Amino acid sequence: MSVVKLDIDVEWMKEVLLELLRVPSPSGRTDVIMQHVGERLEEIGLPFEVTRRGVMVGSLDGDEDGLDRAIVVHTDTIGCMVQRLKDNGRLAIVPVGTHSARFSEGTRVTILTDSPEHTYSGTILPNKASGHAFGDDVDTAPIGWEHVEVRVDEKVSSAQDLLDLGIQVGDFVAQIAVPVITRSGFVTSRHLDDKAGVAAALAAFKAVIEHGERLAVGAHLLITVAEEVGHGASSGLYSDVAEMVSVDSAVVAPGQHSTETGVTLAMQDLHGPFDYHLTRRLEALATRHGIEANRDVFRFYRSDVASALEAGAETRAALMGFGVDATHGHERTHMDAIVATAELLALYLQTELTFAKWDAEPSGPLKEFPSSGVQPVRREPEWDPEAADLVEASPYEHDGLEGWVDPNGGEDG
Repeated sequence: MSVVKLDIDVEWMKEVLLELLRVPSPSGRTDVIMQHVGERLEEIGLPFEVTRRGVMVGSLDGDEDGLDRAIVVHTDTIGCMVQRLKDNGRLAIVPVGTHSARFSEGTRVTILTDSPEHTYSGTILPNKASGHAFGDDVDTAPIGWEHVEVRVDEKVSSAQDLLDLGIQVGDFVAQIAVPVITRSGFVTSRHLDDKAGVAAALAAFKAVIEHGERLAVGAHLLITVAEEVGHGASSGLYSDVAEMVSVDSAVVAPGQHSTETGVTLAMQDLHGPFDYHLTRRLEALATRHGIEANRDVFRFYRSDVASALEAGAETRAALMGFGVDATHGHERTHMDAIVATAELLALYLQTELTFAKWDAEPSGPLKEFPSSGVQPVRREPEWDPEAADLVEASPYEHDGLEGWVDPNGGEDG
């Protein structure tokens, strides 16, 4: 099968993105959004199943029996939970997922009670929210979840009033996304992490399915529901998956190399380095087909990949992302980045496995391990390793390898 750059249905992808952003889905309260995603999978003709935990796995068959690959995204977002009903009729909250109260002050929220028929709106405010009442204390107030509260848009002035509405400790407080796509193509919204990734992955699979050619390698779309609290792809990943690519937001900030207009390939995150061969193969695919791709390293970041590997997944793993400014805050990306991510995913889905022969078995002999092609092992001699004649005559000089070299001999395979 030849590898071609497929057209992405951008208007459809925008529609899906806005739909997903408008559905509240903090970690632990994702059932509704998975119904929406399931409807989109049915629409594009991707068969899927749902695990008992609510993880969704779509699957496309490939020509080769045996090993498959997986694209991983997540629908859950950061959010909050009611920690206490306050005597003043407001709500003390704690975060769901890792994010700062600094970026939640002033955020509109939906309070999700146990009854689907009863939701309430509100606003996260500092405990000292009025300059007319507190003067300069407003500017010097500390930052933290213990220093904010939810003002509920109901006639309440006591904890009992809140109880009478059906609001309880443990209710989820979802931060409203307020998505906007500007005329210049920027997307501003809470929770682009990872709903833009879901939209990109769905659009990529849609393009591949509409292209009509059977894939060389079977592919799964794994949609997880607890990435923001660290569970990620620790469940739902099939044992026959040889390669896994997680799609998530890439950090656009001073000191980073990600951009809001391109796809980012993470070399390392908080969990550690990603697979050398798979990551560079994705970079070579992007370069060959004219897709803006940037390398980056993330110090305070982990994704679905980390959870899968920590759970014992025996798979090559990589992370790609669309560049997002102000991650886990008032986020912004550009449609160009989401499109670039979808295009690269569609290319990758058409390829062979990186090392199809080696990965066919769970283990093999050292001499066949593929690392020697790009990182030769230098056997230390018995004599002085610093000897000048040894250094000058070293047979292990690197040959200036540019990009990823196809071990299977195909053009893009």
